[in-house]
Amino acid sequence: MRAVDLIQKKRDGGELSREEIAFLIQGYSKGEIPDYQISAWAMAVYFRGMNARETGDLTLEMAMSGDQVDLSPIAGIKVDKHSTGGVGDKTTVVLAPLVAAAGVPVAKMSGRGLGHTGGTLDKLESITGFSVEMDRERFFTQVGEIGAAVIGQSGNITPADKKLYALRDVTATVESIPLIASSVMSKKIAAGADAIVLDVKTGSGAFMKTLDDSIALAQAMVDIGTHLGRNTVAVISDMDQPLGFGIGNALEIKEGIETLNGHGPKDLQEVCLILGSQMLVLGGKAKDEQEARSILLSHINDGSALDKFKQMVSAQGGDATQIESPDTLPTARKFIEVKAATAGYVESIQAEEIGVAAMLLGAGRETKESVIDLAVGIQLAIKVGDAVAAGDTLAVLHVNDASESKVQEAEAKVLEAYRISAQPVPPQPLVFALVTKDGVTRY
Repeated sequence: MRAVDLIQKKRDGGELSREEIAFLIQGYSKGEIPDYQISAWAMAVYFRGMNARETGDLTLEMAMSGDQVDLSPIAGIKVDKHSTGGVGDKTTVVLAPLVAAAGVPVAKMSGRGLGHTGGTLDKLESITGFSVEMDRERFFTQVGEIGAAVIGQSGNITPADKKLYALRDVTATVESIPLIASSVMSKKIAAGADAIVLDVKTGSGAFMKTLDDSIALAQAMVDIGTHLGRNTVAVISDMDQPLGFGIGNALEIKEGIETLNGHGPKDLQEVCLILGSQMLVLGGKAKDEQEARSILLSHINDGSALDKFKQMVSAQGGDATQIESPDTLPTARKFIEVKAATAGYVESIQAEEIGVAAMLLGAGRETKESVIDLAVGIQLAIKVGDAVAAGDTLAVLHVNDASESKVQEAEAKVLEAYRISAQPVPPQPLVFALVTKDGVTRY
């Protein structure tokens, strides 16, 4: 078997066998197939695509290239949740304790933020002492005893995917649905989940800007999960404006606490209830979404979800008193109001622009080596559909050490992100579709 023959086969629209895909991925992982040949193959996939079986085989090969986590010592059906990334997306902070309180174990491996999207690990580290590093024995013990743990990924999870993604990033082959889907799902498969709920974002702040592309990606990932024996569903949710009001690490933890208290932003609570309901159904704790939603609301209302978060924070070395007193979380020194120039109604908020503005203030990383400031970020004052008068505050910048030029640039980006219409704007949907192995249900 030769790599050049497989490149040609895919270039000409052929279907690669399981053995041929294994040959390419294993050879690349071992350094036996050079970057330039895998680059050519990735470009062939970009133009020719892969069918569900090929994409599933690629996913499994990448999952098998490194460590695989066996969660079987943890009782119950382990349901993982993965978001394709967005601005203000702090759903894991809410869902881990909420779903655990309802009896579904959450053994979650999360990532850090890069660019305009935030990372769950960075947000949790806003809590004094919170550690995202632990060995597997302690990880299993914590999930078994408390029901939830959120940690960083092992250094040797899906090394083939890490290597391939770095190559795709510099060869203009990132935007390939089979390659995106297999990259995401290989990490989920390696992390050992029994079932997977995917939150596929769509809109200006998402990787997929259009609903059709978002549904296509969701279908590809659900097909992979099904092919590999994991019950998988995908929710297509809105990212045409940030989720909630807070963008920035400590700001998002505060908003997550408010949501667990039952006083969070309506859009954040609703998305969490929708995703959490799917997790409870897949975890066997509810017969349908309606029953699951009722269970989740009961755990918010009786305080058990917030108590579960305190338990998780304490178990991971964090200061749980900050959950009771969120004002003790990191706070910026300066606050700068961004005011509307015209009156009208908020037509849209370009989420990516808000995310970049927060990054400029130090809330995100421009490069992997960037050091983030956990206290800074942006607090939105109004959302899509709200009326606004000239001079009203659109958002507040939370600032520490950013240079004057970066603060001015962030302020300009926030102003650019808000589109004001003279006419009233109808509310936009939070969720557009549900994708399961049986097909797509549009809302």
